[in-house]
Amino acid sequence: MNTKIEDFHLPRWNELPSIDLYIDQLVSFLEQYLAGYIKNDSEKDEKIITKTMINNYVKHKTIKAPTNKKYNKEHMASLFVIFVLKEVYSIHEIEKLIGLALKTSPIELAYDRFCSELEKAIRIVFAEKHYIKNSKLSKEQYILRNVVQSFANKLYVQRVYLKK
Repeated sequence: MNTKIEDFHLPRWNELPSIDLYIDQLVSFLEQYLAGYIKNDSEKDEKIITKTMINNYVKHKTIKAPTNKKYNKEHMASLFVIFVLKEVYSIHEIEKLIGLALKTSPIELAYDRFCSELEKAIRIVFAEKHYIKNSKLSKEQYILRNVVQSFANKLYVQRVYLKK
């Protein structure tokens, strides 16, 4: 699937389902937004998001365990961040980055900021432009900008040069 880059959008906190999802529903929901932008390491048409992956994140305490086998907005937001960032960072690094974001902001704000900055980074990189220097950014905001730009840069190289 080669999805148009200008269509890239992650659902904001208020766009996430207000009802909790079972794992099959969660996988479908995540895939709906990420399938065209995240590549599987194998050449086969394997899923980029699986129940096993999510179960491993729970098992290793990367995300909280579901309640009654249902995943809430916090799980969904965390998994969007994890699946995007695992393209360029290790799980341990992602856990530290999420921890930094949550130390400075409530999850709703941190997640929405991540989505906005990621979409902005992708638009800038694909327009072959650069960020305008902003000295008013906090250290955390500057780190977030660099984190999302690393994903945008990888996506650009894959799409434009490697033709994936």
